[in-house]
Amino acid sequence: MILHILNGDATREIFEHSGLKGDVLVWREMLCEGKAPATQDLPRFFEERAAHLQQEYGIDRKTYLDSIGEDYKKLGQATAYNEIVLWFEFDLFCQVNMIFILYYLKKLNPILPPVSIVQLEEHPDVPNFRGLGMLRPEHLPPLFGEREYLQDEDWQLATEAWEAYRSDDPLRLEQLSYRYTERLPYLGTALQAHLKRLPNAENGLNAVEHFLLDRLALGKLRERDLYYQFWDELKIYGFGDFQLDIYTQRLQRAGVVQRNDEMLYLTGLGEEVLNSEENYLSFASQRNIWIGGIPLDDTPWRWDEEEGKVVHS
Repeated sequence: MILHILNGDATREIFEHSGLKGDVLVWREMLCEGKAPATQDLPRFFEERAAHLQQEYGIDRKTYLDSIGEDYKKLGQATAYNEIVLWFEFDLFCQVNMIFILYYLKKLNPILPPVSIVQLEEHPDVPNFRGLGMLRPEHLPPLFGEREYLQDEDWQLATEAWEAYRSDDPLRLEQLSYRYTERLPYLGTALQAHLKRLPNAENGLNAVEHFLLDRLALGKLRERDLYYQFWDELKIYGFGDFQLDIYTQRLQRAGVVQRNDEMLYLTGLGEEVLNSEENYLSFASQRNIWIGGIPLDDTPWRWDEEEGKVVHS
């Protein structure tokens, strides 16, 4: 029996009509968003994360823990299967979920069956491919046939990457972003995208915030149109509406963006921040905002766009 771990419900809907056999676990977490507690104890990890998600995002703690508890149980029963197949994408959202699952599969099951992975960043039948949910059921069996089996070096990289992701020091993660294995070809680029979520050394904006302001500097836009531009040009992040809503709300609270019905537009302060005449962090509270293991309200780390690296301020 095979356990298929899918990256979301959009993939599940296609998978169910693909003819592929096996049990299915749909991984619905968004570990690239919010706090990743620095603990190896899985129940404690989820308890701390549940408290953070409820406080910062309004996600009900009990509902979250009930849902993740079933997934945790299935991960702990991995030895009951002949093979585990991970279906994930190239973007930050999926890659962080993937390294977490690999890390805890190993922690919970010292002896594992073969683990393989299906991941891609493009498909010849799908222009502007952004994810597995855009495929048709008949696309999945050939991808399954081309799956790649993880080797020792992949497990080592995934383990080190997750441990670095939940750390408050991004330098180790930056080093790992330059390590490459043939089975994990997208991890490095995704980790680089993560590091660019640190405040920019010049004006305090991270890469996502800068993109949104830069597009609004060209003229006001409907919120949905702004999101479509983001999905076309920064699909490396894999963010959905939920995360982009969070960003636009924070920008509005900081006074750099204003809304008029469905339209968003850049304010005078937003222009000054974008031109590095003002620093975004002087106006935007970072309290309780985390990226992985880094609390943004108390970190000296910045992203230097000119140097293309993490720097200590």
